[in-house]
Amino acid sequence: MGKQGVLLVVSAPSGCGKDTLLAEAFRQEPRLTRSVSATTRAPREGEVNGRDYIFMTERDFKLLIELNGLVEYTNYVGSFYGTPKAELGNLLAAKDGVVLKIETEGAARVKAMFPESVSVFIMPPSEAELERRLRSRGTDTEEKIKQRLAVAKSEMALAENYDRVVVNDDLDTAVNEFLAIFREYSS
Repeated sequence: MGKQGVLLVVSAPSGCGKDTLLAEAFRQEPRLTRSVSATTRAPREGEVNGRDYIFMTERDFKLLIELNGLVEYTNYVGSFYGTPKAELGNLLAAKDGVVLKIETEGAARVKAMFPESVSVFIMPPSEAELERRLRSRGTDTEEKIKQRLAVAKSEMALAENYDRVVVNDDLDTAVNEFLAIFREYSS
């Protein structure tokens, strides 16, 4: 069997800027690719099925669970999210680096299943900045924002369980730190 790529398991509170950080990392480092998660939440404006997420009905998602077709899954703020097994295996066999962006509970499951993976937690510069970012999106109700902030606090408390922590205060600095982690493990 050939050399497998590095699995980077990335978690961050909602609104932390992980998507922006990762998009820039992918732009700068062509050896990185992302594992596309499945979800039952509705697409946000500009999101494309198969690129941003695999958007599914709850019925289809539950069928995938029954068929043992997910590495991990969770229900986060009323929607299911999960990692399809087949896609992750194919990517690891074909790419130098695979980024799996998931929440903390799923990250712990993946780390247990793939102990050689590198877990990275993206931290906001402060709780106040995180709240500002969530509100500036304009996509969530006040109730959803409060739910996301409560979940964020519990997620940030788990950052110490990750192999690495990157604070996303300055985008360029955070991207450079993230890419340095990948390059350290991929050489």
